[in-house]
Amino acid sequence: MGKSTIRTLVIVLALAISVYAVIQYGVFEPRKAGLISIKLRDVNFHLEPWIYVLYTHIATAVLALVIGPFQLYLKPRGTKRLRRHRWLGYVYVGSVTISGLVNLYLSLYATGGLISGLGFLLLDIAWVGATWISVFKIMGNNSQAHKTWMLRSYALTFAAVTLRLWLPVLLIVYQGSFVQAYQVVAWLCWIPNLLFIEAWIRFRTMSNGR
Repeated sequence: MGKSTIRTLVIVLALAISVYAVIQYGVFEPRKAGLISIKLRDVNFHLEPWIYVLYTHIATAVLALVIGPFQLYLKPRGTKRLRRHRWLGYVYVGSVTISGLVNLYLSLYATGGLISGLGFLLLDIAWVGATWISVFKIMGNNSQAHKTWMLRSYALTFAAVTLRLWLPVLLIVYQGSFVQAYQVVAWLCWIPNLLFIEAWIRFRTMSNGR
């Protein structure tokens, strides 16, 4: 699979999942969404203020998901492109930071309890951490390290996509048990992404070093 194919696939999946999330939570009745309907089965679960925190997470995560590919794949050449790259970068970093912070709250109430919550908590820490390391790198005029860390950041942003790709498979594996599937997907949605991008970074470094 070539670079252009991978880029196209990433953009298509990112846009598709973003549209899906907006439609699912912004157009239809949110109570009918799979995750929320599962939570509402628990009589001790209170929809508010959890639902508002979830909306904040969805809105900011969608922004980061859509902005990411254009930041990574369009080289900021020329004054206008550089200015646009910087402003989109501010929005991306702000979106990741806000989403990561509210996710700390959501992880406390994650479906699947401690196993799921810990998986999402570590994802949030790695996500925000990689993003801000990338910021510090560009502040130090290290553009190569900036891009490398931003690749890691977006690989973790892309967990929003891989979660929705893995979950139907896991539901089949666990014979419809949403809780068991969710406990696994809380880890599976981001660890393979990180391993893949690390392998890609090392491969690219070795190739450029030849």
